[in-house]
Amino acid sequence: MRAITLDGFERTFAADPDPWRTFSDHDEAVKRAAIVHALGAGAHGRVLELASGNGSNSRALMSRALRLDATEATAEGTRLVAAALTSRGTRARAIRLAVPGRFPRAQYDAVVVAELLYYLTARAMAQTAHDVARALRPGGTLVLAHHRIDFHDFAQHAAEIQRRFLTQTGRRWHVRTVRRTKRWIVLACRLA
Repeated sequence: MRAITLDGFERTFAADPDPWRTFSDHDEAVKRAAIVHALGAGAHGRVLELASGNGSNSRALMSRALRLDATEATAEGTRLVAAALTSRGTRARAIRLAVPGRFPRAQYDAVVVAELLYYLTARAMAQTAHDVARALRPGGTLVLAHHRIDFHDFAQHAAEIQRRFLTQTGRRWHVRTVRRTKRWIVLACRLA
């Protein structure tokens, strides 16, 4: 494996606004529905989405968020997320943020981390785990959605990456598998 850099993601989004067909692929739609379902019924006040990519999940998350901070590390990706959210009014905003980094708000009712962890170094993932645990309010929901198989551009192996992330938070979690396929898994996590 040779990890993709932020410059690599920048070039990828500049060349194609939907390089992984997240807006059109059926499997991506199924995963997105599982992510939204993992949030639980009803609306959440403040939702943080890390590594929003092109905004395909961001648009769907708006159905469950009174306020959505959709963050993305690249300038081109942030532009794509903003475009995906334009019809959503002022309840959502696209924010450029590379993790680990300071979150836009101190506390959130829900945090969504999808397709990110294996792109981070072990050290960056550990810091991000700590930051997420600190920002999630008591009783809040953490949604994790990641591949179970490795791709050539990962910095870490996909196997059990979500469990490793939860361990690195230093907290105990109640974890529910929302949906699992041969390729990916979506978890809903609450602090124990």
